[in-house]
Amino acid sequence: MLVLQAADVGKALPMHETIAAIKRAFAALSDGRAHMPLRARLEVPRYEGESMFMPAYVDDTETEALAVKVVSVFPSNKQQGLPIIHAAVLVLEANTGRPKALVEGGVLTAIRTGAASGAATDLLARPDSHVAAIFGAGVQARTQLEAICSVRPIRSVWVYSPTPARVDTFIAEMAGQGTIPTDLRAASNPQQAVAEADVICTATTAVTPVFDDNDLKTGVHINGIGSYTPAMQEVPAETVARALIVVDTYEAALAEAGDLIQPIQQGIIKEEDIHAEIGELVLERKQGRTHSEQITFFKSVGVAVQDAAAADLALRNAQGLGQQVRW
Repeated sequence: MLVLQAADVGKALPMHETIAAIKRAFAALSDGRAHMPLRARLEVPRYEGESMFMPAYVDDTETEALAVKVVSVFPSNKQQGLPIIHAAVLVLEANTGRPKALVEGGVLTAIRTGAASGAATDLLARPDSHVAAIFGAGVQARTQLEAICSVRPIRSVWVYSPTPARVDTFIAEMAGQGTIPTDLRAASNPQQAVAEADVICTATTAVTPVFDDNDLKTGVHINGIGSYTPAMQEVPAETVARALIVVDTYEAALAEAGDLIQPIQQGIIKEEDIHAEIGELVLERKQGRTHSEQITFFKSVGVAVQDAAAADLALRNAQGLGQQVRW
């Protein structure tokens, strides 16, 4: 069995290749060529933690992928100097079920989630998008920025977090890396962050919206990826109500996405207002943006086909990486 550690995964998942793989995975899901139950959640009350189990089989146009990711969220780990989130992906041989690899899941999750926003930005954002705004300054914010800069000619980026020191570190680390521009700016408030933005990525754990609908620029595209429970919300209901809404999957979004569930419960939107799954756009069964002034909103809670597709890509790119262990 091959074991890929975090550094190996980062090398094996170039963003442009991962975006392409995630597009194919979403297309397979919308086309009925993937099987994926909703994630199972197991609470661990004694330690105020939670483990989630995410299996998927994907039969895309290039390869088959069979995998299960286990991700654990234990907030109290912070007090012990440990990461709050741990994750691992077990990759199985699609035609036999034989275990063939164990892949570090934290880096994989960050890259595949960024790649989903990259795919959505490529399909929905205006071609002339030059200014981006990133909410959050953690690991996920980094791959969000890398992904959108991979598909649009971004020239400047506003970064906002309620912790300015984290923004300063983010800018120092990310400015000028690959396709990321050198013009990264710390926003003093959310209004400054979004006022000029053509593409917005929200990568936070917020339970209330992180910006005001009135501050948005006409024609903006928004990737909402931080909230993944009904109680969490990053994007104002008013924005959702006037946007073209695209989701990773209808089932997962309606079960887990507070950004959609809360406006539905408030009567601001209806389930029928969700325009499409992103896979339907990849398959060209539904149209995306129809005019330059339209606001588009991609809501992702993260689904297991992304993990299976990313892990499969990592294994195909893993020549010379990782460690073989006897199984």
